[in-house]
Amino acid sequence: MTHTEVPHLVGLTVRQARTTGHDAGVVVTSRDLDGPPLGELTWPGTWVVTAQDPAAGRRVPRGTPVMIDFEERPPVPG
Repeated sequence: MTHTEVPHLVGLTVRQARTTGHDAGVVVTSRDLDGPPLGELTWPGTWVVTAQDPAAGRRVPRGTPVMIDFEERPPVPG
């Protein structure tokens, strides 16, 4: 089985994290299993990854789920 390294996702937007995870060969999922699928996350605002499991740098089999927590980033006044 081919392995890959878990990318660093904390601080990225959910959209960026999904793309980065896909490119690395892992599946980015929400820790909240009752929430909407991340691909359907259409809530207004900017949602940023605040935690991930497993941690960045860990070697895992390709296709391994990486669970993320995320929260809304407040808009920048201006």
